[in-house]
Amino acid sequence: MPLPSVTRSPFGTLPDGTPVARWTLDAGTGVRAEVLELGGVLHRLDVPDPEGRTATVVLGHDSLDGYTADTAYLGALIGRYANRIAHGRFELDGTAHRVPANDRGHALHGGPDGFHRRTWRATAASGRTGAALRLDLHSPDGDMGFPGALHVTAVYTLERSGTLRLDWTARTDRPTPVNLTHHAYFNLAGPDRTDVLDHRLAVDADAYLPVDAAAIPLGAPVPTVGTPFDLRVPQRLGERLAHPDPQLRRAGGYDHCFVLAPPPAPGALRRAARLRDPASRRRMEVWTTEPGLQVYTGNGLDGAPHPRHAGVCLEAQHFPDAPNRPGYPDTVLRPGPPRRSTTEFRFPHLTAPRGERS
Repeated sequence: MPLPSVTRSPFGTLPDGTPVARWTLDAGTGVRAEVLELGGVLHRLDVPDPEGRTATVVLGHDSLDGYTADTAYLGALIGRYANRIAHGRFELDGTAHRVPANDRGHALHGGPDGFHRRTWRATAASGRTGAALRLDLHSPDGDMGFPGALHVTAVYTLERSGTLRLDWTARTDRPTPVNLTHHAYFNLAGPDRTDVLDHRLAVDADAYLPVDAAAIPLGAPVPTVGTPFDLRVPQRLGERLAHPDPQLRRAGGYDHCFVLAPPPAPGALRRAARLRDPASRRRMEVWTTEPGLQVYTGNGLDGAPHPRHAGVCLEAQHFPDAPNRPGYPDTVLRPGPPRRSTTEFRFPHLTAPRGERS
């Protein structure tokens, strides 16, 4: 059986002349991931189905030009603050700060020049259980209006089991809000299927954050029971998206943060979501240390090559607008010990006994 490997190849050149490389992580067991230095983008994730037929299960662009023009954050590492900050304003330790508004008057995903637009420094890393790639980014004091210099490390590890693991580490020299996530759009059917409406989704949460018309939380979490946000049992996405619930109609689908159950121990992984495509019989689970999961059903995708609902994002993260919400889990990182978090994308059909791979 081939050993796990990490290889580098050119992918293109940015308008300013900066070369961008593509790094290929091969588990040696049939699963491969391709990661770009631009935005730390997960360009491809090739996963076999139970019969061994391989296809990419994430949306991407064919060329670097597609990513530089992209406004949907396809596959990118997101920061300094994932999701939204109301009006791009927050106060920290008595000082007001502003982040440029780039979404209906609010700051989204770190502002217009967030981490998804940066070229990360990439190096092959030592992975004890598979192929690993380390990505580093330095965000200076005042970057997009955020205080403090922040250094972020993201390590992708593709394990021999087929699990794709993402480990985050963040350090700062001044207090600053930090919310890091990954923005892959999953379509387990592969590129030949244009939507995920037949996918079955389950989310291990009994509460979520309702939002206003601009996707800003209305307040405290509310129970999911009795609503189309109760996804504790797998549900067909197409049926749920057709529900007349005002929250779904307002967002055009799911674009909401689900409140996950506390982990069994500090820093421990626990399951957040399950996704299954009945046609290909591929299955995926999301496990994370984060307190929330933003479910986004690609409501804003609007044409070739990715039409509406072409993929679903399962973004493990802290809560939106937490810098302005004292009742939400704290996102402020202060000098001293780094903040660490982990998210895993597991594919249980790859390791299930043959008779149970469905």
